[in-house]
Parts: sequence; C-alpha cells; structure tokens
Amino acid sequence: MDRVLAILLAGGAGERLAPLTLEHPKPMMPFGGIYRLIDITLSNCVNSGLTKIFVLTQHKALSLNRHIREAWNILSPELGQFIEAVPPTRRLRDTWYLGTADAVYQNMQSIEEEGAPYTLILSADHIYKMNYEHMLEWHIERGADVTLATTQVDPEEASRFGIVDMDERFRVVGFEEKPQHGRPQRSRFNPDACSASMGVYLFATDVLLEALVEDAENEDSTHDFGRDVLPRLLGRRTVVAYDFIDENKKEVRYWRDVGTLDAYYEANMDLVAVTPIFNLYDPDWPIRTAPPKHPPAKFVFADEGRRMGVALDSLISHGCIISGGRVVHSVLSPGVRVNSHCVVENCVLFPNVVVGRYSRIRRAIIDQNLRLPEHTEIGLDVEADIRAGHFVTESGLVVVHRDSPGVECIPQRSVRVAAMVARG
Repeated sequence: MDRVLAILLAGGAGERLAPLTLEHPKPMMPFGGIYRLIDITLSNCVNSGLTKIFVLTQHKALSLNRHIREAWNILSPELGQFIEAVPPTRRLRDTWYLGTADAVYQNMQSIEEEGAPYTLILSADHIYKMNYEHMLEWHIERGADVTLATTQVDPEEASRFGIVDMDERFRVVGFEEKPQHGRPQRSRFNPDACSASMGVYLFATDVLLEALVEDAENEDSTHDFGRDVLPRLLGRRTVVAYDFIDENKKEVRYWRDVGTLDAYYEANMDLVAVTPIFNLYDPDWPIRTAPPKHPPAKFVFADEGRRMGVALDSLISHGCIISGGRVVHSVLSPGVRVNSHCVVENCVLFPNVVVGRYSRIRRAIIDQNLRLPEHTEIGLDVEADIRAGHFVTESGLVVVHRDSPGVECIPQRSVRVAAMVARG
C-alpha cells in the first residue's frame, strides 16, 4: 500500500447537519461517544496499511486540525509516512474549493510531489469498515484506470442512492442518481440487489491529474467527482466497479452516509443494541481516536429506589457522571453529567452537556457545552417542542443547540478548568 496516496475530503460545511455544524466541520461531529466521524475513515486507512494521507480541510477547520495533530500523530515521518491536514492554499485558483474535484485539483502539486502511482479519494464522514488493499488488488487485476467502490442495496431503497450500471466485466457504463421510476438497474454482483456508489474512488494518478485539469477548464462543470469527473471518463478510460467487502463481520453490510440529522442520529443508535449493528469492539479492526483526557465514568447514588445513577443499553464515555439519573439506549460523549431524578432516553449527548435535576429528555441530540435547567422536558411532545422554538426534524428528532430556548452555554474556559481539575 506504499504505492497509494490517500486523500480525505474533509472540507465540507455539512449544511444538512446544521445547526450542529455551525461551529465545527462535519468530520468533527461526535460519534459513538469518544470518536469523531473522521476517525472511522482514518482507522480504515491505517488498518489497510496506508501511510501517506492528506486530509483536505476548509470549513471552520481549527478543531479538525487539532484533532489530527493530537489523535493521529502515529506514523513515522522518517519513513516518509504522514497524516497531514492540508488547508486551502488557492494555489491554482483564487477561490475556495468549488467542489470535491476542485479540492483535489487545487492540491495537484502536492499529489505530483508524492509520486504515488495510485491515488485513493475518500470522504471523511462516512461510517463503514473497509480494507482498501482489496480494492487495489481488484483495480490491478482488472487493468483499471479508475475503480469506484459500490455496496449492494435493496432495489426498494435505490431511490436514496447513486446507482451504478455495469457490464458483465464489471466495467461501469452509466450512473443513475437516485432513480425514482421503480426499476433501478440491478447489480452484476448480485441480481437481487442494486450497486450504489460509496464515494470511494481509486485512480491511476496520471489519469486523475489529467481528468482534474480537464474538469477545471470546463466552465459548465460543478467540479464534483460523482457528477462530473467520472461520467466524462466513461467510454474513454477503463472504469470498473468494486463490490464492497465489509470488515464489520455482520450478516448485513454496513455503510452509512450520515449526511442528514436523522441519518446521523440513527447511526449512533446503531451502536447501543446488545449486539450492535456496527461493531466498535473488534480488536482485529480497531477504531482509533485521541486518548481520553477525562477520569473514568462514574455512577452515584442508590437510595433504595428514590434515586439511582444507572445506564442501560448505552455508551457512556470517560468523564461522565450519572448522578442519581437514569440513562437508557443513549450515547453520552465525554464530560456529560446527568443529575438526580432525570430520565434520558434514546438520546445523543455531545461533550460537556449538563442535564438539570428532574428533567426528561427523549429522542434528542444535545449539542456540546450546554446546560439544561431543572425540570426540562424535551422530546415528550413534538408539537410542544415546536411551539417552544426547538429545532425539530421531519421525523420528530429534537436538536438542542446554543440558540435553543431555555438552555445555558457553558463557557469554554469553565470546561477546560473542569477537565484540568479532573485530571488532577
């Protein structure tokens, strides 16, 4: 895998995840308590043996840059290995990135300097486990110029994806974006399924550079890999599909594009089952992140039924204190405190959330560094939440953020001081 340069696209604003992405980029969204979304793709890279990785950043990237520096400083520069955050430099165009292809185009010089014969393009905000070495082997065996990874989806779900059409040799002959006609093209890998593009592309580097220059010169292009670059290569270059091999070791393949609030919430909920759909506990495919900066989680009070600090079917991170409250089927990020007589059900709580006494929170996402006052009720009555001015998705998921009614923002300095005290 030392012949492959990996490029993670991590500069998107994540507009469909607003208001949670107003201050941080989408790849830095918490996932599974202690992780960030980008940790999943970076773990795939390291577990696959990739050691040359550019992370293209842009939107509010300070926290992302820090995370890469602190959590992913694990490779050896002396051996030519790196995981490096690359900010926009406007080297080839006096604009910010205009699309996924333009982001890579504006970093062509860095790609050329590395001299790797293959370049792997990845999204930094998808949830899946994949060994990219298998994809490289398929690419070489097929004599491909470009290989795109696909995953099998039920034809009834095809309208949610970009569907790939291929011939009997698995060469891609067309794309259909979110087909609505009810007759989507069936997969050559499985006639009972459709092949959906995963947004994972392996290029021969010389082909990639040529295609990027052509796309940059096209004034009608949206400068997107899936929408512009790949369709123009069909019939001119050997573009093949690769059938995703899931390292998650479950009966059903797992790949999630968490591009919406509901999809993001459901991906977190996938983790809290007794037998989770997405396995964080596989020692053969570890998911890495920054080492914890908090003490162990703590559960306090057992007053013979009057109050009890307890969590069931939940992920509870370092530094959490369940102080006489009850947490069920939820994900708590580091530093969360749930106070006495509270009930938190089917929720995702971001770092340093404080839930006041006697509160009841159900099916909600609570943004980081927020304090909910005593007797808060959220998620029990969607209509009441809407009337109160809360952000509610079409499915009824409540998103509590810094501008939500009744919440208090915890100053960052207070959070840092608390962490320092906890560390002693």
